[in-house]
Amino acid sequence: MLIQKIIQELQDIPEDKLAELYDLIHYFRLGLGQELKQPRAPGLLTGQLGDAFFEPLPEEELQQWE
Repeated sequence: MLIQKIIQELQDIPEDKLAELYDLIHYFRLGLGQELKQPRAPGLLTGQLGDAFFEPLPEEELQQWE
């Protein structure tokens, strides 16, 4: 079983390196959670943009960006 192989490998790692290994595993696992929540597909958007996308912003909104 794979989990038993992993445990065996962990037993052979020096004590002073376990904190580094923990960080690696922890952040790897967190990254997996992000992949499931927000799958990204690089590239151009599919579909078409509505005409409203090209309309200028109202002056009030433009002032907020300055």
